[in-house]
Amino acid sequence: MPYTSRGRVPRRRAAVAGAAVLAALALTTTACGPGHAGGGKAASAPAPVVKPAPPTGPDDLANWKLEDWARFVSDNAFSNEVAEGFWSIARMEGAKGRPTPEYSHAAAQSGVQQDAPPAAVRAEPQPHPYSPATAVVGRIFMTTPEGDAACSGTVVSDPVNPGRSNLVYTAAHCLHDGKGGGWLKNIAFVPGFNRDGQAVRGKPYSEQQVSPYGRWTAVRALVSPTWVKESGGGAHDQYDYGIVRVRSESGSGKSLEETVGGSVPVWFNAPRDQISSASSYGYPAERPFDGMQLDHCDSAIPPSRLSFDRTRPPMYVIGCTMTGGSSGGGWFITKDGKPNLISVTSIGNRNPSEDLAGPSLQDQAKQAFEYFSKNVK
Repeated sequence: MPYTSRGRVPRRRAAVAGAAVLAALALTTTACGPGHAGGGKAASAPAPVVKPAPPTGPDDLANWKLEDWARFVSDNAFSNEVAEGFWSIARMEGAKGRPTPEYSHAAAQSGVQQDAPPAAVRAEPQPHPYSPATAVVGRIFMTTPEGDAACSGTVVSDPVNPGRSNLVYTAAHCLHDGKGGGWLKNIAFVPGFNRDGQAVRGKPYSEQQVSPYGRWTAVRALVSPTWVKESGGGAHDQYDYGIVRVRSESGSGKSLEETVGGSVPVWFNAPRDQISSASSYGYPAERPFDGMQLDHCDSAIPPSRLSFDRTRPPMYVIGCTMTGGSSGGGWFITKDGKPNLISVTSIGNRNPSEDLAGPSLQDQAKQAFEYFSKNVK
């Protein structure tokens, strides 16, 4: 049975969102050292663990040591050779939106626990030209077993390389097919895609117009161990997150953060009572969208909850009409006057309401990010 929705959530320190979350973004610029939500300080490594017992399951990560993460990365080696110019204009236009898996609100689902579905929020296009702040959002292109596809992603702050981040945060299903599958191929990130609005399907436009900050090839990646070990819809969606390290196809020598002008910190373990609203951004590509436009949904109420497994962090849910292609797009709130990323688009629902759900980035996500930032170069 769905449990009742929460009442009004106390507002602490103005953790709010809206249409201006990225439009008025006070970027974590290259002039100041970005970090996690604490602002400026690099995240510390997980405390050493003295328990001798090795991990026994995908959720038993609290006991993981550096060697456990190293073994996981080695056992799931990422390989991504993208030929220069592979993602031509024609190829990017032909990429279909990576489906945002659908889930059902049906109460008959065994073990599902959720708040009342939120009201739909219409996706709004970001006005052209996109503000410098929105350069942190872009499209991720990849080749799947079904063909070329596209997701969305966000440039996030790297505590190990303040001001010089090459990290992009997205959904796991935009990078890896999960249990029984493998890494997707030819993964590349295009920040600020179609910033000036000159790239219109069916009309001629240049690479500079569609890729104002260039194309960035994925060189390393990490997804949740739970995602790799499980398959099918449901509980593993609660860990549908992924991280990519990229390099410029042009070989300019500048970092991604320096090139786009900023990055956004990830707020891990964000207290739900401090999230009074949220905005999701992405490039939806399924009807009625075509993937050429950055859109956003601004929820004026706190995200509701959805759990397929009650032992795992419940997902965030907001009303939103964005479709496939928006997967992996960042969910932002304003904390201490600056935007923070709290989730990414993972799954969606269209009946009876239209909404999106994203993972709550708790301890597992934090530990994975810290390991990746420090050790996966």
